[in-house]
Amino acid sequence: MTRIGFAPGVYDLFHIGHLNILREARRHCDRLVAGVTSDDLTAQLKGRVPVVPLAERIDIVRSVRYVDEVVVEREVDKLKTWKRIGFHVIFKGDDWRGTPKWEEFERRFAQVGVEVVYFPYTMHTSSTLLRGALELLSAHQPPEIPSAQLPEPLHQEGGHEQDMGRQQRAVHRKEDVLAPQE
Repeated sequence: MTRIGFAPGVYDLFHIGHLNILREARRHCDRLVAGVTSDDLTAQLKGRVPVVPLAERIDIVRSVRYVDEVVVEREVDKLKTWKRIGFHVIFKGDDWRGTPKWEEFERRFAQVGVEVVYFPYTMHTSSTLLRGALELLSAHQPPEIPSAQLPEPLHQEGGHEQDMGRQQRAVHRKEDVLAPQE
């Protein structure tokens, strides 16, 4: 029998803690399904939407070699997700252990034969800490300096070199035109 594991999470601002969970989870199952929480569900649960859009979070998690499949989580009730996927074990960071929510999930999962496995929480890195650092940096940025912009997608790269070439040629032409007048 193939042991299917499920690792739910927001996976916002992907960091080493996320990678640790996925790596450890894969060691405890034959097939790992990662559940990436939708923006709406994240807003409902945490009171804010993720920094990284859902499609990008899915792509990042899907690219991790330990993950066999990615699904979007739209339900608060993990047992509804279990009915859809049919996993045998669910993985969470141990920062959730002992919380009323996960104690209830443990009881309900035990009734259907699903094991709950907790992995050590990565104390020095978390999405909450990263988000806080970003907010702190944004708050201290002078208003006259525009916010940093994301780089262009890879398929659009290369245009910068063309633009630079045009700008350099224009500068040279201007210098050539100005030089005789000096």
